[in-house]
Amino acid sequence: MTDAIPRTDWTRAEAAALFDLPLADLMWRAQTVHRANFAANEVQFSTLLSIKTGGCPEDCGYCSQSAKWGTGVKADKLIDVDAVVATARAAKASGAQRFCMGAAWRNPRDRDVPALVAMVEGVRATGLETCMTLGMLSDYQAGALAAAGLDYYNHNLDTSPEHYGEIITTRTYDDRLATLARVRDAGINVCCGGIIGMGESRADRIGLLVALATLPAHPGSVPINALVPIAGTPRGDALLAGEKPAPEDVVDGLEFVRTVAVARVMMPRSVVRLSAGREAMSDETQALCLLAGANSLFVGSRLLTTANPEADRDAALFARLGVVPMTAPAQVVPAVVVAA
Repeated sequence: MTDAIPRTDWTRAEAAALFDLPLADLMWRAQTVHRANFAANEVQFSTLLSIKTGGCPEDCGYCSQSAKWGTGVKADKLIDVDAVVATARAAKASGAQRFCMGAAWRNPRDRDVPALVAMVEGVRATGLETCMTLGMLSDYQAGALAAAGLDYYNHNLDTSPEHYGEIITTRTYDDRLATLARVRDAGINVCCGGIIGMGESRADRIGLLVALATLPAHPGSVPINALVPIAGTPRGDALLAGEKPAPEDVVDGLEFVRTVAVARVMMPRSVVRLSAGREAMSDETQALCLLAGANSLFVGSRLLTTANPEADRDAALFARLGVVPMTAPAQVVPAVVVAA
């Protein structure tokens, strides 16, 4: 075993070659990388709370919280700091290790920053790791959250640069990259991933992973979401209407597992989170995702506005798989890269 700095020069051809491996070979490679960098069978449990729901001016084609789509999600104000901290305490008592707070904004207003800072400080005081996703940030806002001790900031790339315009038109890919740069410059860990199943091709899934793995530093946390189709959103309506992708672009359970496995190989030190979409996944698909190197997931019956598996279902699955809570944050042994 030798120390190695994770590569940030991955090419699409290399990522495509990983996707094309026989599944057993890809899984072996992903599990080898995973065990070289993390304790086996340990998973970080996270809880996600919507601290400001609905009314977002963005036109993200998958999101029920956009004011542009008729999804019936009511626009609410930022919730009270005490309510956030109380929810965090309950989450910790239920076994959560990271507490994520999401607001349906294009970007926060400066007048909201004191409340956001108080939320970070209050949640950190419970002993939980903190994460926020609030949209685009200014330098001042990123600095204030960093000073409050925010551990992670989530800002997903969503999909490949080429497919991005089919999903969102109100914010550019470069806008997202600029926010990630502000977060890094402020000293906050980056949480950044994407959504699978939005009508993209495998080439787009490759493009997303390459975009993530060629950032100046790999995200500390990489959420891989499966699209939850919501009636009233463009992407949700397309799936619910039975829109059929080309056969080679179908995202079935095994293609999702491949995506997780390639993410693990390309970003060996990152915590790869199995995020939205678990409610519709079989236990077998979730087990394969964990075998492919996913080592974080959301617990609790709600993710912002979509469902998540109930606690008893998760507890039964984790017991069957021998999954236990992560005992140390990431890199429990020196990071090792297994060559592609």
